[in-house]
Amino acid sequence: MTMNQNAAPTLRVSNLRVTYYTDAGRVTAVNEVSFALAPGERLGLVGESGCGKSTLALALMRMIKPPGRIESGSAIVRTDKGEVDLFALDEEDMRRARLSVISYIPQGAMNALNPVLRVGQQMIDALQAHVPEMSYQAMRERAEQALESVELKRSVFNLYPHELSGGMKQRVCIAIGILLSPRVIIADEPTSALDVVVQRQVMETICKVQAQIGASLILIGHDMGLMAQVMHRVAVMYAGRLVEVSPVRALFTRPLHPYTQALIQSLPRLDNRGVFRGLPGLAPSLLRLPSGCAFHPRCAQAMAVCAQVVPKPITTADGRFVACHLHDSVDSDLTPAPVLQEQSHANAPAA
Repeated sequence: MTMNQNAAPTLRVSNLRVTYYTDAGRVTAVNEVSFALAPGERLGLVGESGCGKSTLALALMRMIKPPGRIESGSAIVRTDKGEVDLFALDEEDMRRARLSVISYIPQGAMNALNPVLRVGQQMIDALQAHVPEMSYQAMRERAEQALESVELKRSVFNLYPHELSGGMKQRVCIAIGILLSPRVIIADEPTSALDVVVQRQVMETICKVQAQIGASLILIGHDMGLMAQVMHRVAVMYAGRLVEVSPVRALFTRPLHPYTQALIQSLPRLDNRGVFRGLPGLAPSLLRLPSGCAFHPRCAQAMAVCAQVVPKPITTADGRFVACHLHDSVDSDLTPAPVLQEQSHANAPAA
């Protein structure tokens, strides 16, 4: 399945805010994040460690645990039965939505599988929790088909996790994630613990099964080169906010935000071998964010207004999103971004 930009979004996230209440103070890990995901689209989410990428993923799965809390926002998934706001579901409905509406491929496959249960039993347990009326034989057949779809032999069904390599464990996690053909798949750095060859194989597998079941994909990671190869769009996150969202080709040929420019400039280049350019300074603590634009202390293009005012998001004529004072002037190419209606869920359970 290819991306259909003209169809209604599969996922629409509006004004999502996630806060952690700690002894040191209140930390806003995800701050007013809004984006949409088209049917069949692959969206890459990049940024430095601690910028809120994994918190965003866990919030969409309603797996934020105390002292964390989903303060506000909505996450609407389009299904065959209509639109579903994940944050408005009760605990039982959200449990059923996991795997069937939205699924999560964890970062650490080594720790995600139960070491004392065979792979097949863990897949059967997942199916029994969602389709208890299905016979055991039908569940086993579906589980083995899922293993085959990620290029594993059916015999893996009878193996324990310790009998598998790291790449095979990651493929098992992918197989579990697609068991019920979800509309949205979130892959949280699924290749971080794998060698380069296996990384590419696992990513090819994820993209293949995502296309087979017609799902949309959010891939969280640090590897800008990987994003350039397999994603349709890339969202750049900094200090809990989205600072740029763009089609992948446009992002790499004409990045709009200084942070995106710095990330791309830090990539090794064949024409400049041996020279490495890092980002100056360190990412700020979410407990003590700088005033105004959080990136301004590290930005070579910072202006006086950057230290005083948080930049408002702007959508360009070609649909790109950027939040930077360099693009505040509204002209024929830039128009203000539409304001998404906030939907408060301050009293909703966080997980």
